[in-house]
Amino acid sequence: MEIGKIIKELRIENNMTQSELAKKLFLSQDTISLWELNKSLPDLPTLIELSKIFGVTTDYLLGLEK
Repeated sequence: MEIGKIIKELRIENNMTQSELAKKLFLSQDTISLWELNKSLPDLPTLIELSKIFGVTTDYLLGLEK
Protein backbone atom coordinates (compact mmCIF):
# COMPACT_ATOMS: atom_id res chain seq x y z
CA MET A 1 0.00 0.00 0.00
CA GLU A 2 1.20 3.52 -0.73
CA ILE A 3 2.16 5.84 2.11
CA GLY A 4 -0.39 8.46 1.06
CA LYS A 5 -3.25 5.99 1.35
CA ILE A 6 -1.99 4.84 4.74
CA ILE A 7 -1.75 8.41 6.06
CA LYS A 8 -5.25 9.19 4.80
CA GLU A 9 -6.74 6.04 6.35
CA LEU A 10 -5.08 6.73 9.71
CA ARG A 11 -6.17 10.37 9.63
CA ILE A 12 -9.78 9.39 8.95
CA GLU A 13 -9.72 6.62 11.58
CA ASN A 14 -8.59 9.25 14.07
CA ASN A 15 -11.40 11.64 13.05
CA MET A 16 -8.90 14.25 11.94
CA THR A 17 -9.12 16.66 9.03
CA GLN A 18 -6.14 17.45 6.83
CA SER A 19 -6.02 20.89 8.47
CA GLU A 20 -5.97 19.42 11.98
CA LEU A 21 -3.13 17.06 11.09
CA ALA A 22 -1.26 19.90 9.43
CA LYS A 23 -1.53 22.03 12.59
CA LYS A 24 -0.15 19.20 14.74
CA LEU A 25 2.85 18.96 12.40
CA PHE A 26 3.25 22.74 11.88
CA LEU A 27 2.71 22.27 8.14
CA SER A 28 0.16 23.44 5.60
CA GLN A 29 -3.00 21.56 4.68
CA ASP A 30 -1.68 21.52 1.10
CA THR A 31 1.31 19.46 2.26
CA ILE A 32 -0.97 16.82 3.78
CA SER A 33 -3.02 16.77 0.59
CA LEU A 34 0.09 16.22 -1.54
CA TRP A 35 1.13 13.29 0.67
CA GLU A 36 -2.31 11.70 0.43
CA LEU A 37 -2.23 12.07 -3.36
CA ASN A 38 1.27 10.51 -3.40
CA LYS A 39 2.65 13.62 -5.08
CA SER A 40 5.04 14.28 -2.20
CA LEU A 41 6.51 12.39 0.75
CA PRO A 42 7.06 13.36 4.38
CA ASP A 43 10.68 13.75 5.45
CA LEU A 44 12.16 11.43 8.09
CA PRO A 45 11.54 13.66 11.16
CA THR A 46 7.93 14.17 10.04
CA LEU A 47 7.49 10.45 9.42
CA ILE A 48 8.58 9.82 13.01
CA GLU A 49 6.15 12.46 14.29
CA LEU A 50 3.32 10.91 12.23
CA SER A 51 4.05 7.54 13.84
CA LYS A 52 3.72 9.13 17.28
CA ILE A 53 0.49 10.94 16.42
CA PHE A 54 -1.15 7.80 15.03
CA GLY A 55 0.43 5.30 17.44
CA VAL A 56 1.94 3.14 14.70
CA THR A 57 5.47 2.27 13.66
CA THR A 58 7.30 4.01 10.86
CA ASP A 59 7.42 0.62 9.12
CA TYR A 60 3.62 0.57 9.18
CA LEU A 61 3.47 4.04 7.65
CA LEU A 62 5.87 2.93 4.93
CA GLY A 63 3.72 -0.12 4.19
CA LEU A 64 6.39 -2.55 5.39
CA GLU A 65 4.21 -4.20 8.06
CA LYS A 66 0.51 -4.73 8.63
